[in-house]
Amino acid sequence: MRQRIKVIRSKKLSAPFLSPIVRRGLVHSLRFELAFVLLFGVTFPLVVLAFFDGGRPVGPVETWAWLTQPGVTNSLVGSGVCALFSIGILRRLRYLPGVAVARSILPVVALMFGVMIGVIAGLRLEYYNKLILSCFFGVLLARFAITAMRSRAKGLLYYVVPGGRSDLIFQIKSAPVCMLKSASLAGLPDCAIVADLHADLGEKWERFLADAAISGRPIYHYKQVWEAETGKVQIDHLSENNFGALLPSFSYQKLKRAIDLVSAIAVLPIAIAIIGICAILIKHDSPGPVFFRQRRMGFRGMEFDVLKLRTMTHGHNGGVRDLSITKSGDARITRIGGFLRRTRLDELAQIYNILRGEMSWIGPRPEAVSLSKWYESEIPFYRYRHMVRPGISGWAQVNQGHVAEIDEVDEKLQYDFYYVKNLSYWLDLVIALRTVKVVFSGFGAK
Repeated sequence: MRQRIKVIRSKKLSAPFLSPIVRRGLVHSLRFELAFVLLFGVTFPLVVLAFFDGGRPVGPVETWAWLTQPGVTNSLVGSGVCALFSIGILRRLRYLPGVAVARSILPVVALMFGVMIGVIAGLRLEYYNKLILSCFFGVLLARFAITAMRSRAKGLLYYVVPGGRSDLIFQIKSAPVCMLKSASLAGLPDCAIVADLHADLGEKWERFLADAAISGRPIYHYKQVWEAETGKVQIDHLSENNFGALLPSFSYQKLKRAIDLVSAIAVLPIAIAIIGICAILIKHDSPGPVFFRQRRMGFRGMEFDVLKLRTMTHGHNGGVRDLSITKSGDARITRIGGFLRRTRLDELAQIYNILRGEMSWIGPRPEAVSLSKWYESEIPFYRYRHMVRPGISGWAQVNQGHVAEIDEVDEKLQYDFYYVKNLSYWLDLVIALRTVKVVFSGFGAK
């Protein structure tokens, strides 16, 4: 029997396939968030500008005339829509692992208002720049205030039923975890209960789980919680997605390909200009070609030639394993090459591979053929990562960075499997936002 489950809010984010764990309280409700952001982020700036034009009060007639101007109306409606969309996106991001919502507020709000300005400019609509700017900062501050209020709430607490493999949950460091000592709900605080639902727990604990479910407490399989809190998928066996299949979302892959193609064409003029500047710097810095081609393993195990801006003095075609590994402080990296690697500008040439359908903006990074064959011989199910198109940026890249050793590759593969299993536009959005941070910080570059 399908059962409605009470939820409590957590500071830690859950995966898309888990029910949101929401702690009851006014500041955590959607209605409060909508009212707070629209009041202080949109209405308050409007009132201030309406009644104080240049710092002096104006009369009701002048105020009404100002409010009914097309530019003000367009700006007000657009700002309200941006506020609503930013609320929806930020609430959804809370249910993805490893995402600090506070760090996502600025890029999400800026993205929404940037799209609005682009639409207004494209349609040549009238607008009032003071109102748009005021609403932008108002929504930003209101959303930060909500996050600050929520940060005082208690985080999610997991209680684990002994038996099976549920003790794996004690490896997570993102939330407090306690082991249940008795099969009784008496004195148990608000919490989520975790168990190995595939194990034979015995009648006592099975009766306890039934009672807990009836009482409205959320009950999760240990594997779901581990994946949600770590952003990884265990690779001791192939893991089905939340549709009970090994194949990722086919419809979204089609949509994703269309978005890749349109966006690649849109940014091509800017990319060509940046690549041109980089090409001049590369030629001035060291002898050799501007571009570097290497044989990589791609979508559905098909080999292809990846295109990059050259960052090393010596190139290779990807057929030699040792040469394919980039180590920390690698002597082959040129002075300009180090900058291109830190900023990921060397990957910009892969727009060519996106246009050809060999790559996507976001997906598991394609490995050199020699490395891919080596990993396949050492790691079970490695080839499963080829179920989706490889990407310029990916879930492993924004969480782990560059890797070379087998034990690091094993962890990277757990991130890749998580991406394949939970392929969605929400996860792609998180990766895109975190890629911006990676570009400016140089995280994981070698």
